[in-house]
Amino acid sequence: MAAKRGIEMLKQIAEYACKGSGFNRVTKMVKITGGGEGRCVGEFTVEDEHLNHEGSLHGGLMATIVDHITSYALMTKGSHPGVSSSLNVNYLAAAKCGDIVEVDANTVHAGRKMAYIDCVLRIKQNGKVIAKGGQTKFVDIDSEVPKFE
Repeated sequence: MAAKRGIEMLKQIAEYACKGSGFNRVTKMVKITGGGEGRCVGEFTVEDEHLNHEGSLHGGLMATIVDHITSYALMTKGSHPGVSSSLNVNYLAAAKCGDIVEVDANTVHAGRKMAYIDCVLRIKQNGKVIAKGGQTKFVDIDSEVPKFE
């Protein structure tokens, strides 16, 4: 069962989420590099289109990445992706154009009704943490979960 909830499943989830015409496409630049069993690891290169007016990685994009990657991590626990009840990001440092940012999300707890997932974003070249965050999700939902196997 672990293989069905590993990196291949994560890649399928990311592809599925980004293929539509809606807002979820915004994280298509994140390449999934590892994870499974409650964890999702990815990376992306900061491009001009990701920058704010000060020339650093936009905070709204970082929050969206935390939202998506934590949801992917949760799904590898066999949980419904649920709905966010709380999303938080603490911005600690800037990332500039050309930096490679690693994203590492880990499911702390996935219960019957609620799930808690943490996330760290860091500069790959030097390991500097640029943001920490996570979310709490309500997962006791009756809707069908897409199958990724």
